[in-house]
Amino acid sequence: MKILLTTTSYQDTPGKHHDLLAASGFDVVRARGPLAEQQMLDLVTSNNGFDGFLNGDDHITGKVIDAALNAKTPLKVIAKYGIGLDSIDVKYATSKKIPVLFTPGVNHTTVAEHAFGLMIALAKHFWPHLRSTKSGGWKRITGTELFGKTIAVLGVGRIGKEVIKRARAFDMVARGYDVYWDHGFAEACSVTRCTTVGEAIHEADIVSLHMNLDEKNRGMFNADLLSKMKKGAFLINTARGGLVNETDIAAACKSGHLGGYGTDVVNHEPPPADHPFRDIDNIIVTPHVASRTFESVERQAMRATLNIVNFLKGDKDYIQANTF
Repeated sequence: MKILLTTTSYQDTPGKHHDLLAASGFDVVRARGPLAEQQMLDLVTSNNGFDGFLNGDDHITGKVIDAALNAKTPLKVIAKYGIGLDSIDVKYATSKKIPVLFTPGVNHTTVAEHAFGLMIALAKHFWPHLRSTKSGGWKRITGTELFGKTIAVLGVGRIGKEVIKRARAFDMVARGYDVYWDHGFAEACSVTRCTTVGEAIHEADIVSLHMNLDEKNRGMFNADLLSKMKKGAFLINTARGGLVNETDIAAACKSGHLGGYGTDVVNHEPPPADHPFRDIDNIIVTPHVASRTFESVERQAMRATLNIVNFLKGDKDYIQANTF
């Protein structure tokens, strides 16, 4: 069996997943993702195809899937290292009977911690304080407390729930929006259910995004929706960069309507040199590392490795995202 391994955090972080992959006996071709469509096509062509992809956020389009299916070694499975599937044309893979595997339940605590790190950094003005102090200055800006603030969590799944648990430790007031609602959790954690995004963000001091990205919500946080947020509120994004209109976010932060934007994701990663977030002090960007801790990488990598190895060897212990 031959697989293409592209996820960098998997490759760069030591752990038992390397031993498990080596023990599989598979021929592993390594590349440094995330890869664009043409890069994926070039790798498929130059290697005469792969039995499986063990991928991160690479662009696995219908064109890539077709090329991989028609190669000398035809594609049998796509195994995502992670849970976000927006970079994979899952609908097309399903139409071609290609299983798409993923790794739910392995990084929710880590991402929730990162979301709170971004909240605290914005509330306490970490970025301008760090920049000033390290350059020899002593500029002091008055911050705000998280205590008693209202947080709106959009997407109350595994990660959203962990954020709410941590919000309770800060004595914050939690509101939530999700199509699927866990009444037991909401009651136990005193979460007010909102039936629309607009209702959830109204009067919220902090809005934290934990939604999947699709064509219905792409760019949803644009100038219009941002105008409906409370003046001075913080927006936190540890989900997907495509959920926001980045030009509108920059304008809202510059004007002060948004108190700040803390994000671990941007629409195009890495961002171009002329990205609109540059030089705006109340925008904090981390390089898509919310789930990258030694603990979570090993959990996620082990699950992703088990998924692809077990599938290709005929073992039923794998987690499939699509059905057909």
